[in-house]
Amino acid sequence: MRRMRKTDRQLPIAEALEIFDKAPYVTLSLIGCDGTTPYGVPLSIVRKDDKTFYFHCADEGEKLDCINSNSTVWLSAVSKCSPAFEQEKMNFTEHYRSAMAMGTAEIVIDRAEKIEALRLICERFLPRYMNFFENAVERSLERTTVVKITLTDSPIGKCKE
Repeated sequence: MRRMRKTDRQLPIAEALEIFDKAPYVTLSLIGCDGTTPYGVPLSIVRKDDKTFYFHCADEGEKLDCINSNSTVWLSAVSKCSPAFEQEKMNFTEHYRSAMAMGTAEIVIDRAEKIEALRLICERFLPRYMNFFENAVERSLERTTVVKITLTDSPIGKCKE
């Protein structure tokens, strides 16, 4: 793991989780089907609790192929990123809040859990349209894949503010 610079600060776990909650998207990194090539994609991911995250996708595609060949995943998020010039030091820098976490991914089969995950996603990203949720789920649940990510280690959060 990379050493932190003196100006960086490690964050408590709760703050690292909060970064995942505030980030407009989270980058999901996977190991490609060939076992060596990395594959990363920004997604709308929602957190259920301290260890559980969900996202949804189509029933086929590279993400699912990767997960089916290797379920290990890495999440990374940035909730703040501001370039800055420190006049007193005559230095260019970046103020940021970021979080990373490792976990395992699995396709959700249980109907009730799929609906719960989709509800969490909609409540996070489109809360004012929840009155349309039941109808949308009824129309598209069978052709929507939900993936559950369970963290295998505590998330790591860092910042420079």
